[in-house]
Amino acid sequence: MKKFFTVLLALVLLMFAAAPAPATAAPLSSTIPTFSIVSVVTDSTVTIRTYNFPANDTFKVLMGDFGTRGVNGIKVATTSSGAGGSFTATYNIPAALQGLYRIAIRLQSTTGSGYYAYNWFYNNTSGTGTGTGGATGYVGIPTFSIKKVVKDTSVTIKTNNFPANDTFKVMMNYMHTQGIGGIVVDTISSGNGGAFEDTFSIPAALQGQYQIAIRLQSTTGSGYFAYNWFYNNTSGTGTGGGGVVPVTYTGYPTFSILSVVRNQTVTVQAYNLPAGDMFDVLMGPMGTRAVGGYYVTTVDAGSGGTATFTFDIPAALAGSYQISIRMQSKLGTGYYAYNWFYNNTAY
Repeated sequence: MKKFFTVLLALVLLMFAAAPAPATAAPLSSTIPTFSIVSVVTDSTVTIRTYNFPANDTFKVLMGDFGTRGVNGIKVATTSSGAGGSFTATYNIPAALQGLYRIAIRLQSTTGSGYYAYNWFYNNTSGTGTGTGGATGYVGIPTFSIKKVVKDTSVTIKTNNFPANDTFKVMMNYMHTQGIGGIVVDTISSGNGGAFEDTFSIPAALQGQYQIAIRLQSTTGSGYFAYNWFYNNTSGTGTGGGGVVPVTYTGYPTFSILSVVRNQTVTVQAYNLPAGDMFDVLMGPMGTRAVGGYYVTTVDAGSGGTATFTFDIPAALAGSYQISIRMQSKLGTGYYAYNWFYNNTAY
């Protein structure tokens, strides 16, 4: 009988050890969600029709002045996407926007998935009510070149293919940082988008540097950014070799668990990372997807694609049977992936 129970226990332990971690959860929508305007009742309601929405997500519905894309608008409802794809919904126009000629409307995920879409409509029952928005209404990637440098004083840039009606903070930092986490020197509006020139002061903390990184990062949640670098030398050409991290990345990042050292480390294999992105690594209790979890570190996706990382397990989670782990973009691109692992030494 003792031998029987020993064999049974061994089989149970083998089943737990061999149990695979689930596939990484990630956005289910392979492209971008959009919606069109179906009808409008002046100062009363607007009805929309969605397309390609991710399933089982929750969206807050915001309305604001035309040109804002609904960013930081008035919350009018919360909508569940249910089975995803296409559905029709009607929302009340808030009193504060009644009387406006055109109104922006935005659906923004509240779950951390990063999905959103926006459009606009004429606040006119007799009109067609259809806007020209879509999910972003913008194609391509923003870039900028260096036009002129005055040593330790200023740098002038010229943008290319910038999205319209966006707001960008301008940051400078040491060379090779891509401007990430740099000193904010200005905040600018892209206006009509496309190409424009602007001049920014070089901060005192970077004066004397041979090369300086500069970055323009959207503050509206659109995810757009571009970076470059320049020689801090009036007599030089001032042109950097930076470029831009493409925002035309398709698909979504995932990662699998390679090995665990109990209460110490976990090693993961990441796939399809977007180039140039930075990811905060979080861990939390099982079932939380590590949302709001303990911060572990930040990793650079570099040239993107596949990469292997080893992370320390936070002391607060030591002794946990299962642990959630999440990689979430630090740059506002909206990309993330999560998984979980048994806190048990295994290779």
